[in-house]
This record gives sequence, structure tokens and C-alpha cells, in this order.
Amino acid sequence: MKQAETQAELLIIVPAFNEAEGIRGVLADIRSYIPDADIVVVNDGSSDATAAEAAAAGAAVITLSCNLGIGGAVQTGYRYAAERGYRLAAQMDGDGQHLPEEMGRMRLALAGSGADMVVGSRFVERRGFQSSRVRRMGIALLAGLLTRLLGREVTDPTSGFRLCGPRAIALFAADYPTDYPEVEALVEMDNAGLRCVEVPVVMRERRTGTSSISPFKSVYYMCKVTVAVLIAKTRKKKWSVRYET
Repeated sequence: MKQAETQAELLIIVPAFNEAEGIRGVLADIRSYIPDADIVVVNDGSSDATAAEAAAAGAAVITLSCNLGIGGAVQTGYRYAAERGYRLAAQMDGDGQHLPEEMGRMRLALAGSGADMVVGSRFVERRGFQSSRVRRMGIALLAGLLTRLLGREVTDPTSGFRLCGPRAIALFAADYPTDYPEVEALVEMDNAGLRCVEVPVVMRERRTGTSSISPFKSVYYMCKVTVAVLIAKTRKKKWSVRYET
């Protein structure tokens, strides 16, 4: 894939699996509210026209030969960002849940806090779509666990709305969790000595498609991710994060 002659400072990573119905609208919103950003859609082995629709909307598209899951798709995006030297990289879902107009607040928070990553949290101000009751209960339990493990308040550990600086980009390009990536990535950052902060954002219900996680699967997910987080916290730092200034 050719690199654009003029590259933005910020790359928006949009992992997408079978989002052909709504991906054009998502990309149009991003371009409207974040006109200074480049966009890459990571087509995670979709069986529909996600890749064609994203390309027609003007985004760079990386198509994976098979479905790797959200972790593999997001890491692909971070590798793309690291290889091309982007200073900032943001994750935004391809289903329209994340509002691009919130990115300005997240960029200010990253610059003002000196943190390596900013997470958009639904539960600081509790505005907008708050997810189902079962999921909120699971998120609250995981938030309590991470708050204790990391020694700082965590309110929305499953949020995939994130903005990373250079050190976090380098870290996630080298290694990114695959099973429960949003939650485990917070532990991975802590293990590597990187700092993360939350900012309040508004999210909306997904525009298209349906979630693959049923209420029963939500309980199962919560149990498994709890074990995974506890194991991840025991891992020692295995690398140094390096990046060009």
C-alpha cells in the first residue's frame, strides 16, 4: 500500500467486521468532525462488501485474509501507524458507537495530561447510551478489579474509544492482547510503565448489525477476562518502548 505524500499527525484506526451497511456513514462522520486525520479501515476478514465500501469512501483499507478478532485487527492498525510514523493513533469502532465529535476533547486531554493514552468513558458523566443492564454490571465489576490492581480509578475498561501517543503506539504495535484486548491492554500499559487517563464521552447505540455477545456470553466473558487480567498483571515487563521524537 502506498503512503500518502502528505501525512496527517493523527491516524484513525477503524476495525471492521461485516460493517458494509454502515461503514460509509461512519467514515463520513469522521471526516466531517476530524478533517485533519488520516483513516485506515482494518477489514477483519469480512464476508460482505466492507472493504469495497470503505475504499469507495476514500479510506485506506487493510484486508486480513481471515477473521483475527478485534485484538488482531487493532494491532494491525497500530503497526500501520508505527511503520508510517504517526504521532497519534485513535481507535474507533466501525459500527458507529463512537462519536467523532468527542475526539477534540480526547486530544486536549492527551496533550494536557502528559498521558500515553486517553480512554473515552461512558460512565464518568453517564450521558448517552449506557449499554445493557447485564453488561453494565459486568463492566462495573471489571472496573473495580482494575481500579484495585492498577491503583487508579477505572470506570470504563471495555471502552474501545481510545487515543494513543507515540509510546503507546510503539507498545501496541509490538504486542497487543488478543482474547480480551480492551481490558488487558490497560494492564499491559501499566506493566510497561505507561500512563492512561479517562475522559467523559457520549456514545450511542450501534447503528447497524448486532453484537455477538449475548447476556449469557457476557457473564462467561466477565469470568474469563477476570482470570486473564489477573494472569496478565503477574507478567513482568518484557521490552522497552522506543520511539522517534
